[in-house]
Amino acid sequence: MLQIEQIRPELTWRLRREVLYPNSELSQMEMDEDKDGYHFGAFRDNQLAGVVSLFQDGTDFQFRKFAVVAQAQGTGVGTALLNYIMNFAIAEGAQRIWCNARVPAIGFYLQFGFERTGKLFSKNGLSYEIMEKIIRM
Repeated sequence: MLQIEQIRPELTWRLRREVLYPNSELSQMEMDEDKDGYHFGAFRDNQLAGVVSLFQDGTDFQFRKFAVVAQAQGTGVGTALLNYIMNFAIAEGAQRIWCNARVPAIGFYLQFGFERTGKLFSKNGLSYEIMEKIIRM
């Protein structure tokens, strides 16, 4: 059974590093804006299987540091987390939900109604595209 809960930001750091930045130090996982965001964890059998952080700027909500442990990828953990934060953001008044999607993950986000913006960039050797979903009331 999968449970999603709001968690403290520091509980996301180990999984962020393991999945997204395996060659980085744990101390590098903290973001200054962590204190201002919402952080969610997906737990399967009481083990943290996925994390995502959500940041609000008016009616815009950006999710970042979306990570699912390798053994749980393809099992619905990411889908459940993304659906959860989209519903959370909409309940909080979101009109736009967006992310910097790693290029290999673009297909995943397209399945949820996110659209490609054509805004591409590279950071730390990785390629990204900004993707967004406009919420129509």
